[in-house]
Amino acid sequence: MPDCLFCKIIRGELPTNKIYEDEKTFAFLDINPVNPGHTLVVPKKHAVDVFEIDEEEWNAVMGAVKKISLAVEKALQPTGINLGMNNKSGAGQVVFHAHVHIMPRFQNDGHELWKGKPYGAGEAAKIAEKIRGVI
Repeated sequence: MPDCLFCKIIRGELPTNKIYEDEKTFAFLDINPVNPGHTLVVPKKHAVDVFEIDEEEWNAVMGAVKKISLAVEKALQPTGINLGMNNKSGAGQVVFHAHVHIMPRFQNDGHELWKGKPYGAGEAAKIAEKIRGVI
């Protein structure tokens, strides 16, 4: 995609702090990190989100996520790591090139996880059935 921000980074048209690259993936530091070391892993082949990326590219991205997560843990010694992916604008996706966030976490870093709420009576079974019905 000629105008895609991440495609431009992959092609070397925009500066970045590259962490890793292989035949199918590219990883670089996020310019607005949750914490130092926050890394984005993207497929080199343009895909908008998890709904569009093909299985081979997705598997390559997840392999790179694992490799880089281990490196971030060893290099920065966080107390934990969050992995995240926003898919579509309703989920907060801003750059429409599939990408997985590796976010190192540190004790008392001020970040919180989202708040969950329990299902109502019988609701979980109905939701599970709906999802199973389309697999």
